This record gives sequence, C-alpha cells and structure tokens, in this order.
Amino acid sequence: MTRDEQRNWKRNITLFLSGQTISLFGSALVQYAIMWHVTLTTQSGLMMTLFIICGFIPTFLLSPFAGVWADRFNRKTLIMLADAMIAAVTLILAITFLLGYDAPWLLFVIAAVRALGAGIQTPAVGAILPQIVPEDQLTKINGINGTLQALMMFVAPIVSAALLSVSTIEVIFFIDVVTAAIAICALFFFLRIPSHRKESDTQAVSYWEDFKQGVTYIQHHGFLKPLFVFFAFFFALMAPAAFLTPLQVTRSFGDDYWRLTAIEIAFSVGMMAGGAVIASWGGFRNKIHTMTLANLAMGLCTFVLGVVPIFWIYLLAMAMFGVAMPMANTPTTVMLQEKVDPNYLGRIFGVFSMISTSMMPIGMLIFGPLSDVIEIEWLLMGTGLLIMILALFFVGNPRLLEAGMPAPKENLQESEAHG
Repeated sequence: MTRDEQRNWKRNITLFLSGQTISLFGSALVQYAIMWHVTLTTQSGLMMTLFIICGFIPTFLLSPFAGVWADRFNRKTLIMLADAMIAAVTLILAITFLLGYDAPWLLFVIAAVRALGAGIQTPAVGAILPQIVPEDQLTKINGINGTLQALMMFVAPIVSAALLSVSTIEVIFFIDVVTAAIAICALFFFLRIPSHRKESDTQAVSYWEDFKQGVTYIQHHGFLKPLFVFFAFFFALMAPAAFLTPLQVTRSFGDDYWRLTAIEIAFSVGMMAGGAVIASWGGFRNKIHTMTLANLAMGLCTFVLGVVPIFWIYLLAMAMFGVAMPMANTPTTVMLQEKVDPNYLGRIFGVFSMISTSMMPIGMLIFGPLSDVIEIEWLLMGTGLLIMILALFFVGNPRLLEAGMPAPKENLQESEAHG
C-alpha cells in the first residue's frame, strides 16, 4: 500500500463494506424466502438437497476460473459484474412470477444463478481486502465484516418473514434488485482501488495453466494442504447443522414462520457477538488455537442441537453456534491473507471456495436423503462428535501450528516499504 492509500484506507474500507452489506441484505432476503418456501411447502429432505445442490455446485464449477480472474483482472470490477448479473436474473424472475408463471423449478434456477455470482465474488472479495487494509488491521476488519454480515442475517429473516406474511415473494425479488444497484453504484462512483501487480502484467499463460500454478503453490506451501483437507471433511460434516435444522424444527417443534425466523435470529445474534469479540480481542496469539476452540464449540453445539427437546434451549445452542462461527472464519481468512503471496491470493481463495461449495453438497447428498429415513437428531449427534474429533487432529498438526503464528515484524516492515 502507498502512503496515500494508508491514509485513506478507513474511508475506502467503509465504502467497500457498506456496499457489500447492503447487497448482502437483499441477497439474504431472497435466500430466506426461497429456503422457507421450499421447506414449508415440501417438508422433504430430498427437495432441500436439490435446493442446496443448485445453490452450491455452480460456485464449485466456476471457482477455478473465478480464482484466476481475481488474480488477473480488476477485483472491484468483478464484484460489480457479479452483483449486476444476479440483479438482472432476479429482476427477470420477479417479472416472470408477476405474469403468473411461478413454477417451483424457477426457484432452483435463481439459486443456481446466485451461486454463479457468489463463485465470482468470493475469491475477489477475499483477495481485495489486503489491497485496501493494512496487514496489522486485517483481523479487526475481517471481524467487523463478520459482525456486519451477522447483523444483516439477523435483520433479513425478520424482514423476510414479515414481507412474506403481508405480500408476495416477488416484492422480495425487487428489493434485492434495488440493494444490488445501490452496492454497484457505491463501488463504481466512490471507491478507487489501484491495480494489483499481476493485473497490470501481460498474461503469458492460459487460464488452466494459471490455475495449475495456484494448485502447485498449495502443494509447495506446507500448511495449505492440511488446512484444505481439514476443511473438506469439516464442511461435509457441517451439512446437517447448516441445512437440515429448519427441516428438523418444522418436524419436531412446529411448521410456523416464527420458529424458522427464531433460529435464524438466534444464530445471527450469536454471530454478531462472535464477530465483535474477535474484532476486539483478536484471538489467541496462534490463530490455529483460536480456530480449534471455535471448531470444538461448533461440534459441541451440533451435538446439543440433536439432543435438546425444549425449543428455547435449542435457540441458545444455535446462538452459541453463531458465536463460534466468526471465531473460526476470521483467523482462517486472515491467515490466508497474511501468509499467501498476493499474486496467488485470488486462486487460493478460489480453491477454498471450491472445497466449501463441493463438500457441503456432498454432505447433503448423504445426509439429505438419510433425513427422510433417520431422525435428523441422530445425524446432528453423530456429526457433532465427528467434528470435535476432527478439531483435535487439526490442532495437532505442526505445520498448521507454525503457520498460525503471527507474521514476523520485519515482514510487515518490508511489505510497507514495498508499498
């Protein structure tokens, strides 16, 4: 970062996070509206599985290219294009519904298109933050970002449920279009981000070669391989807690909108608290210790969700799950942003996105159909125990423990000198 950029970084990150938060609010409204519509109208684990697959597989398929794009092209432009694509398709779907053609498969189509947009945005957002935030502020800013996201996820289910009770799903589609337009304008007119080095270079290799270079980078950096293997198993085991709990609540406690809203609110309140804690505290000196504690907590909460028969205790477990989430996500993101060469950062986040967007649907392919023949409570107890065991193996890896240590001060000074 140049001296001017360091002086203006607070203004730039405020603009960037404001636009992303507004966009997330509209996206969350649509996400909840569609998910609840599928849950309440079908009460089927298989239909939930199809919805999850449509919402993840496109991201997985696009991630190899999106990671390369985030390293080759202007990352701000990629984020705006992704928002514009999602807004355009959402607008078309809203008009189609208004004209009376509201076949259920259209909801799966919009989930797939939104997944394509997420596939472009995720590596670009992960890679752009180190361009506008000083390295010693990354943990704080990622924590604040997590808190803002949780705040939107807190507000969105309340607003979505209220809108669905007094209007139609088309209204929510139109709101999403407006919020996306606001976010795009904020980035386009007010945020100036300089080109990163690889964007300015002449591209001498193909997309596939660029992606393979990213994979080779992972293979030659000892902590990345075990980190990604851990998350592959972790995301698969997280599928029941992430996607089957609304179905569990509908079956075990009642098929009311307020119950589905309550679990989302509890989770979001927990995430806001967890984001605030990690932003102010920063976590243990070794980021792996913070991540392990959070993973153990999520495993325990998953187990508890499978055993509690009282709804308010269920909500408490969901809130504690939310607290643990940013405590795991923030140090993971910061560790990648600090330890990975900026010229490879987009591809690394692209591979990370591939893992999350492939393993969670794989988990749903297993646990979704099982939920129609086995009680979801048993699935939560089993996966909760496995997550806790996995976390203990995670903290025992010496390469991860070494990578979790803070970056040497001389590296920070060298980075500032190059800026």
